[in-house]
This record gives sequence, C-alpha cells and structure tokens, in this order.
Amino acid sequence: MASLKEVRARISSINSTQQITKAMKMVAAAKLRRAQDNITQLRPYAQKLSQMLGTVSAGTETASENPYKQVRPIERVLLIVVTSDRGLCGAFNTNVVKAALTLMDEKYAAQARSGNVEIMAIGKKGSEAFQRRGFKVNTAHVDAFGSLSFATVRTAAEEAMEGFASGRYDVIDVLYNEFKNAAMQIVRTEQMLPIATAENSTSTTASINYIFEPSEVEIVTELIPKTIKIQLYKAVLDSNASEHGARMTAMDKATENAGELLKELRLVYNRTRQAAITTEILEIVGGAEALAST
Repeated sequence: MASLKEVRARISSINSTQQITKAMKMVAAAKLRRAQDNITQLRPYAQKLSQMLGTVSAGTETASENPYKQVRPIERVLLIVVTSDRGLCGAFNTNVVKAALTLMDEKYAAQARSGNVEIMAIGKKGSEAFQRRGFKVNTAHVDAFGSLSFATVRTAAEEAMEGFASGRYDVIDVLYNEFKNAAMQIVRTEQMLPIATAENSTSTTASINYIFEPSEVEIVTELIPKTIKIQLYKAVLDSNASEHGARMTAMDKATENAGELLKELRLVYNRTRQAAITTEILEIVGGAEALAST
C-alpha cells in the first residue's frame, strides 16, 4: 500500500491537473463560440457560390475550357490535410490522418507506391504525422491558424491552383473535420480540383436562357478561382471550429476523470491513514501491556 506522503502528492498533482483542464475547457468554449459564428456565417455563402458555379459550368461552353476543369489521367496527387497546431483535442487530428492514409491505400494506391502523392499540411500536427511516415510534405502553410484569415488561406489555395493548372498535380483533394456541434465532428474528403459539374445540372439548365453581363468569359474566369478559394477557406474554418469543440469535449472528459480519480485517491488516503492510526494504537497498547507485565 502506498504511503500517506505518496498519496498526498498524487492528490495534489491531480488537483493541479484538474484546474488546468477546467481552464482549457473554458478557453476552448470561448474560442468555439467565435469560430462557430464564423463558419455559420460563411457556410451558406460558400454553398450558394458552389451551386452557382456548378450551374454556370453546366450551362456554358466557355467553362469547359477553363484550366481548373481539365480532367487528366491521375498520376500526381495533392492532398490538402487540415489539422490543428496543438494537441489535447482527443482523436481530432488522428481521424484526419487516418482518413488520408485510407484514401491513399484505397483510391491512390498506385500513386502512393510510386511516390507521387504530396501532402499540403495546414496545421502542425498533420505535418508532423506525415513527415514521420516519410511522405513529401509542403510545410509552407502549417502556421495558418496563428493568424487565421481569408488572406492566409488564399495563399495556400493559389499555390494549389497554380500546381494543378501547370500540370504538377492531376487531382487535389481536401481532408478536414466538418463542424456539426461541440461533441460531433465528421471527417470529410472533398475534391477541390478538377471542378466537378453539379449533378443534374444539365437537365436543370437546359431550359434556362442565361444573359451574361459583362460577358460569359469574364464571369466564369472570375467565379471559378473565387469559388475554389472560398471552398478551402470554408474547410479551414470548419476545422477550426471542430478543433475547439473537440478540445472542449476532451477537457471536459479529462476534468470528470480527474474528479473520479480524486475520489478514489481520497478513499485510499483515508484507509491508509486509518490503518496507520490503528497500527500506532496497537503498538501503544502492546507497549503498555509489556510494561505492565514487568
């Protein structure tokens, strides 16, 4: 049985840890509110913009000539993996990394074997995980969450778009955690490039006569790059909100576990103390009887 000093030290240590997890939970909750507002406001705009792009792409001939819609044999792949910069958020980062590895095993197995799968990491945890596994990792954008803004994400999007347009990549997928609520994050895999035409858009737009102002070419040329950047920004905002939700949930659970452990340790402490007192009483009684018998 552990000594009283050891048990007291463990109780003190767990008390300190519990205070830290409580504070981290409160900080994550405050950040979650702001992050949730950001993604809630952007999501309808991004969805409508994506829908508009699919509709226009299906109903115009110029869109098919756009470099971002070129479908080529898949030889070189870029995976944009969005994780967090810090840990202590449960399985948040692990789930995205596992999804990327599964995607490479199932969909891009041949490209992975030939070393033609590159990772663009947004978030330090994803970068570290793939570097340990020996993948080619673009680490230029791992600090995006330090000053998260559209301008920061736009730089990463433009680099990926330039790589696709130049033929460096034949397909670009984005993997991230979609925010549902504080307790639920869903790993999503979305094709960023080439742009896919919206389903059923041909039948929908067949009877629509579009009037373009200023011109079809200018609208499509402006709309497609903007939509791609907005979609990546939405994925990063989703991941940011999911991270804070996952951390808040993890810290809440850690606080509860610390409370349960404290209960058990206090019980052990009381039993150990009681046993020590009983032993001392028995020694005193035994000594008194020995003196009396002499």
